[in-house]
Amino acid sequence: MSDLTIALLGALLATNQPLAVSNLVAEHTSLALPIVNVNDPVETQLHELMAADDAALTEVNTWIRTNQIPRTDTNGTALFNRQILNRFDVVKQGYQNFLRNHPDSARGYLAYGSFLGDIGEEDAARVQYENSKQLDPKNPAVWNQLANYFGEHGELTNAFTHYTEAIRLDPAEPVYYRNFATTVYLYRKDAREFYQLTEPEVFDKALGLYQQAMKLAPADFVLATDFAESYYGIHPLRTNDALMAWTNTLVIASTDAERQGVELHLARVKISAGNFIEASNHLAGVTNTAYAELKRRLVRSLTEHQNPGSNAVPALLAPKS
Repeated sequence: MSDLTIALLGALLATNQPLAVSNLVAEHTSLALPIVNVNDPVETQLHELMAADDAALTEVNTWIRTNQIPRTDTNGTALFNRQILNRFDVVKQGYQNFLRNHPDSARGYLAYGSFLGDIGEEDAARVQYENSKQLDPKNPAVWNQLANYFGEHGELTNAFTHYTEAIRLDPAEPVYYRNFATTVYLYRKDAREFYQLTEPEVFDKALGLYQQAMKLAPADFVLATDFAESYYGIHPLRTNDALMAWTNTLVIASTDAERQGVELHLARVKISAGNFIEASNHLAGVTNTAYAELKRRLVRSLTEHQNPGSNAVPALLAPKS
């Protein structure tokens, strides 16, 4: 499936209620279904369907990004939503025809479920995932997709067990560890109860899953960032571990914007740790205007930590002579 997905709030669209275009958010998904046998006409047909799926998602995303309909234009928004639905109906019909002709295609159900999930029809997606799992319970991707569904809908016990099975079936896929880590981290109370752990132990479990994912995908900057940011939720802050995580993230940053973003995080942690000179050096290296407001806040935080109660203008913010 495409990395580009559209969160369409399908329940609203299904009842033809006007929907603000700003609610249609581009996201990323992790499901990949490469063609298995190029000589199999069924596989070729499924591959073509998935390409059409990708094309529709990309096209709709372009419509959303370039749409100029005012939010107050109820009729225009309704027509725009209908245009999107009509575009996706073509893909739906393609998948439905395919599955009608090939009802034993576990990969077909999985691909269709992923598409439905991408366009916000998550309950319908779950049905297709269950169909796929019944036909091929050894496919780790379907366990991961169902785990994602359960995590989003509050069925945390099912989410934990499904991620565990996905990893058992394919222990070399970093996405499964990452998704599992995020779910454990976000739903710590449920994880404590399910695994009979203390809160620090739950953090350790989530961090361990992130670390396993990073061993498998050592150059994944976003993954490394997720891992490093997870330390902000731990109190008291594990300062040395957080600094090591951000330092490692800095090493794999591939653009100047990524590097400067990490410099801000390093400054934040070092301000908290009382390493004010090093924090100031990190902030001095941030020149990207996209980070101007974040830098301003951190500079003020640094000044307040250095001079409690002072109203002095921070040196890094003072006008240049």
